[in-house]
Amino acid sequence: MARSGSTDVLVVGAGPVGLMLAAELRRAGVSCRIVDRLPARLPYAKAVGVQPRTLELFDRMGLVRDVLDAAVPMRGQLTYENGVALGRIDLVLPPEVPYGFAALPQYETERVLEEHLGRYGTGIERSTELLAFAQDPAGVTSRVRTASGAEEEVRSRFLVGCDGAHSLVRKVLGLTFEGGAFPEEYMLADVEVGWGLEPGYGVRSMHRAEDGTVDDLLVCIPLPGKGRYRMSMLVPPELSAARESGPSAGDGVAHGLEGGTAPALSDIQKVLDRLAPEPVTASALRWSSVFRISHRLVDRYGEGRVFVAGDAAHIHPPTGAQGMNTGVQDACNLAWKLALALGDAAHPRLLPSYDAERRPVGEEVVGRTVRHAAEGIQADRSAPETLVLRQAQLLVDYRESPLVTPPARNDGAPLRPGDRAPDCGGLTGDIAAYPVRLFDLLRGREHVLLVYGDHPAGDSAADLAAAARELSGGRMVTYRVLPADGTSPYRTGEPHHRDSRGEFARQYGPEEGAAFAVRPDGYLTACLQPPTVGALKEALGRVFAP
Repeated sequence: MARSGSTDVLVVGAGPVGLMLAAELRRAGVSCRIVDRLPARLPYAKAVGVQPRTLELFDRMGLVRDVLDAAVPMRGQLTYENGVALGRIDLVLPPEVPYGFAALPQYETERVLEEHLGRYGTGIERSTELLAFAQDPAGVTSRVRTASGAEEEVRSRFLVGCDGAHSLVRKVLGLTFEGGAFPEEYMLADVEVGWGLEPGYGVRSMHRAEDGTVDDLLVCIPLPGKGRYRMSMLVPPELSAARESGPSAGDGVAHGLEGGTAPALSDIQKVLDRLAPEPVTASALRWSSVFRISHRLVDRYGEGRVFVAGDAAHIHPPTGAQGMNTGVQDACNLAWKLALALGDAAHPRLLPSYDAERRPVGEEVVGRTVRHAAEGIQADRSAPETLVLRQAQLLVDYRESPLVTPPARNDGAPLRPGDRAPDCGGLTGDIAAYPVRLFDLLRGREHVLLVYGDHPAGDSAADLAAAARELSGGRMVTYRVLPADGTSPYRTGEPHHRDSRGEFARQYGPEEGAAFAVRPDGYLTACLQPPTVGALKEALGRVFAP
């Protein structure tokens, strides 16, 4: 067996989650290898919804423009029952949210991420399969079979399984994967239709039987291209792929694309004839398959130096396009923590916080999507505004994380430690003639301290900036945000912007004298009012090594 050189992290699986993890590791200066058993990217529009929160993460990475250029807007959903229009859901977000909902085939998301990863000199090692691994206190030894058929031993300090619903990493690690499967099977197809429905809207059309059950279903999601949709519908008995030869054989997990007979265009047309909101003919079939759905969650997101993310950790119905986006956030959460651990700069509780922060999110998403799959999103009792924000994944927070300092008092402040750091516009400097967004300042940065106020209460901005650099080992950059009429702090030489439109004050609700520590994944480590070096030391001491 050949022995290869060592790497910091071995990433198994080159779907969106594995690519996101590898790209974020490389952006942080971490060496990694990413392997995938497939010889090429699959041309299937499986995960198609890209949520606003995911676009914010892509913005932080500097690749959101590539995604936006390839995607189409997802504006809402039109719902029909027994041929009658029930109404529409409009995906409208508050004006301060910088991105709306988008639709993009999974293979295009993977292309953009792969090209971005390639800019760091890292490529996917295709036709390379993980066979086994063993970990010890210093690292992980993995055995892989390469494209040539030869076996190779890879030594890494960490291993992350982003290898999907049938994850070998999860099985070898001994994680449980409790849950169940839906009895229904679905056809998936990528086709063109020429109906006159409003573009940018998904379609959910169902037939409800006399006993109240839904016995026929059509769901259409817009894709890039004129009249192109990814459609899903119930499988007729003659196309059922429920057999032992499907991908669930051997592990009991019935989830994903099945083998067997692929639906033909005529099979899709029969469903459209029954359920389409208006007479329409499907054409230009790109691909089709049969799909099965399970809902499962691991008992923990890792053990020792080995972790799982994405479908390897949680699977659930595709309702609301939550799966890929949840996995991408898994990857972003884990990447910066691994980077600090590999630099010997992480507090001992940092890596365990991956499970503490992300497993509750996975549990909530699995439960919610199962309910929505059974009852429809329309049955959700949440206020419409809350429902849209939750679908956008903008309500995810880590307030219960071991990494955050609980606020000293519940004073009604709009933000608490563990919340997402919101964007705001209208920040002006003394040189650039145009305003910028807060996300422009965060882009490409890791840890950022935002100090608000002209003459802050508490310790000076200069003292806070010096403490932030020292406590983070030079990893945290400080920006001052001044009120619109604030005085420029030229003497201290600190980067600063004025809150010319008052948007920072409205979003962050700071008193005169406040500081906010922002993590690499865009969540708040600390909200300090008033900001003191002592409070900053306590907050950063939960993240960084002493």
